[in-house]
Amino acid sequence: MYWCEWAWLPDGPSRDVLFGVQDGRITSVRQGDAPGGARRLPGLVVPGLANAHSHAFHRALRGDTRRGTFWTWRERMYRVAAQLDPDTYYLLARGVYAEMVQAGITGVGEFHYLHHAPGGVRYRDPNAMNHALAQAAHDAGIRLTLLDTCYLAGGFGHELDEVQRRFSDGDAAGWADRVESFTADDVVLGGAVHSVRAVPADAIGEVAGWSRDRKVPLHVHVSEQRAENEACLAAHGRTPVQLLAERGALGENVTAVHATHLAARDVALLGGSGTGVCLCPTTEADLADGIGPAGALAVAGSPLSLGSDGHSVIDLLAEAQAVESYQRLASETRGHHAPGELLAMATAHSALGHPDAGRLDVGARADFVALDLDTPRLAGVAPEAVPAVARAEDVRDVIIDGRDVVADGAHTAIDTARELRASIAALRT
Repeated sequence: MYWCEWAWLPDGPSRDVLFGVQDGRITSVRQGDAPGGARRLPGLVVPGLANAHSHAFHRALRGDTRRGTFWTWRERMYRVAAQLDPDTYYLLARGVYAEMVQAGITGVGEFHYLHHAPGGVRYRDPNAMNHALAQAAHDAGIRLTLLDTCYLAGGFGHELDEVQRRFSDGDAAGWADRVESFTADDVVLGGAVHSVRAVPADAIGEVAGWSRDRKVPLHVHVSEQRAENEACLAAHGRTPVQLLAERGALGENVTAVHATHLAARDVALLGGSGTGVCLCPTTEADLADGIGPAGALAVAGSPLSLGSDGHSVIDLLAEAQAVESYQRLASETRGHHAPGELLAMATAHSALGHPDAGRLDVGARADFVALDLDTPRLAGVAPEAVPAVARAEDVRDVIIDGRDVVADGAHTAIDTARELRASIAALRT
């Protein structure tokens, strides 16, 4: 039994809520005083947060403030990628996932394309890097959706460069063969098209078909940069979204990541097909990508989710608030998304293949994130406004599938700061 001073139920915050939990699921919800033996969770308890887009190894680049563009940053990112092997990636990812859990994140979608050894040579276990990520997530206590990513080209009509060879399985059939051989307990295995510039048009349909046939999530980077749109128009005479639609790579199992630079027709195609959109506003700001049309996408019918992507910040509440802030800056108008809508974006586990998570209701996974209402930031804030104000630092307790993973702000099994410091320092030597 868990007794919450405040809990964010499907219809909003309620006081004095008692949850029954069995086998990691919520079995009952009622209001009343706390009975003897119930676990008390003070503050406001919200559902577990969902990080729908992560590149764990990008965490090593946090604090890189050098002047440049997305493309110059990418070269520095490739240098980090070139240093990783299954052992070093496991250590780094374990720290990153622990940081996520401390921020109230209970499920993560890892957009994973760092598959092979330098030069594209396969490890003895072709899925060694997948297993490293799966073990890191298990040890950190977070649910993992592994979005195994197809990456075949260095751009429209361009061969892979030296670093990119690590990402490639040669063709879509080779990608599918390797992915099919991977299994891990408690991991949702999904697919990903890295982008329309990295996967030739014919192969896009193969990856989309694989995901559709298996009824698993499919994610794809879309229109993050204007240069991508321009190159796609030059190569195919259509935008990335239009190319994906033509190749059968839109639909309710699909999440388009970023979708920053869309034409009106693109918004209509995404919304009309029920394709979700994952916004990563702190990364999009860090990389100078631009501001995506969140409001228009929501109106068109695209379910919105959030990701910390490059991990310049790991804070899904900050991501949600940035969506609202950027819409205000773009429109010079306040109040685009109500606090409950922001929380819904931050708890969109359906994008990760977990429709049974992200809500505090009977039958849902027993994920509880307790926010401390006594911090200076939240002092005097009404419970119904908390998602528009709270940050990761306000998270005090995190329970995932009925298991304590964070207590009083600290991970129960991992010294997160020490692990991150050591694993990142090893990559800089």
